[in-house]
Amino acid sequence: MRLIGLTGGIGAGKSSVSAALARRGAVIVDADAIVKELQQPGTVVFDEMVERFGPGIVAGDGSLDRAAVAAMVFTDADALADLGAIVHPRVSEEILRRVEAERDTDHVVVLDIPLLAESGWPDLLGVVVVDLDPELAVQRLVAHRGFTEEDARNRMANQADRAERLATADFVVDNHGSPEDLEAEVDRCWAWIRGLPPVAVGGGR
Repeated sequence: MRLIGLTGGIGAGKSSVSAALARRGAVIVDADAIVKELQQPGTVVFDEMVERFGPGIVAGDGSLDRAAVAAMVFTDADALADLGAIVHPRVSEEILRRVEAERDTDHVVVLDIPLLAESGWPDLLGVVVVDLDPELAVQRLVAHRGFTEEDARNRMANQADRAERLATADFVVDNHGSPEDLEAEVDRCWAWIRGLPPVAVGGGR
């Protein structure tokens, strides 16, 4: 198994790179998708979040109102820390379970983790960072994902900055160009990954 970390600031295009790597044969372990699974109604995480943040985070259909949660936590450091204490340990456990299931394969396993630069992860062969100027990221979030500029900047403020994230990189995917340019960048990245020895390194980051 080749275990690779993938990260990037919000709006940088990490999900597009993750999908492109999956098309090339990578097994993706998506932290955001796991979070959504663990926050379904009836789960321990859902119940603990409602207990902490109140019934206002429950939508009319009984599901989690993610916008309401975001409005609470991205402008309140204590609330964000409380959310992390509820969610992150469970997410880490599930990521570990999925990685262990791939341990004896020859697969490329990509850990798609938005906060990888902040939290690290052990036994990675390398870290891929998707890079985009933060101002362009704000523009893309507003234009294509329905964010307000204030919301986009609040979320960025709770992530590592561009320089900090790039300092963790073993390979940088530049996403300043067209979709075709990004595909070429992912081809470079895939060739780099395939050239790594399929042996996990210890020590983490």
